[in-house]
Amino acid sequence: MPSSSRRTSALVAAAASAAAALTALTPTVAQAHGAVFNPVSRIAACYAEGPETPKSQVCKDLVADSGTQPLYDWNEVNIANADGNHKALIPDGKLCSANREKYRALDWARSDWPATAVSAGTYGFKIRVTAPHSGTMTMYVTKQGFDPTQPLKWSDLDPTPAAVYNTTRTSTDGYYAFDGDLPSRTGRHIVYMVWQRNDSPEAFYSCSDVTFGGGTTTASAAAAKAPTEKEIAAGATLSTVSHAGHGGDEQPPALATDAAGTPGSPLPLALAGAGALAAFGAGSLLLTRRRGQSRQSR
Repeated sequence: MPSSSRRTSALVAAAASAAAALTALTPTVAQAHGAVFNPVSRIAACYAEGPETPKSQVCKDLVADSGTQPLYDWNEVNIANADGNHKALIPDGKLCSANREKYRALDWARSDWPATAVSAGTYGFKIRVTAPHSGTMTMYVTKQGFDPTQPLKWSDLDPTPAAVYNTTRTSTDGYYAFDGDLPSRTGRHIVYMVWQRNDSPEAFYSCSDVTFGGGTTTASAAAAKAPTEKEIAAGATLSTVSHAGHGGDEQPPALATDAAGTPGSPLPLALAGAGALAAFGAGSLLLTRRRGQSRQSR
């Protein structure tokens, strides 16, 4: 092979390799990871009712406000780059949505969210995970006197957790199950979960409505039910996020406080870099050919 052809091939190969490397750095589809099923979280309860045919008024209102996609993505309420900075990233009133516009309806301060009846003492928590991760799961309960008709604030949470559980990269039949200790309460409260991974800065959040004292506090509030495995499987194809994976490459979600047009992904930069390298390779090829033609015409 002539030396000019070898140089051309090498330049093109180098450009292609560099472009491929940059493309590989772009984020993949966000990985979805789980939701609290006992006590049933708000998003899990509405998903169990059926995204297309919700039964309770609050779930009907959620779909009317935000569409069905948040429910099909029931296992994705996360912040990819939280890194333990929960209070800094999530303002008061936005705890249930993790300050994500997509899940804004979960922050509604209403007393008709489907609820789980509980009592003080030992309680068995169950979290349905579609991708287990190494980290720490912390369960908080609102303080006595909490008003469910007011937006949930960080100061509403009892600083003493009801449970702290160290999660692993494996689960049992798709669940983390562990015991905690519910404090003495009366009336309607919220159990708030913070699950911080230690193999990634990503964290997950959840609100579960509970009633202490053996029943719901309002006639309009239904008993919460968790999705069945059949319901989970039926909706999986309509989810916009993956139902498996362990990577730390999730895209940072669009927060409700983000300014319009703020880039949430390095994709444009990576593609621009790849395009530039490809153009360089093509230009080098053209220049080499012209030099070769010039030598032959001499």
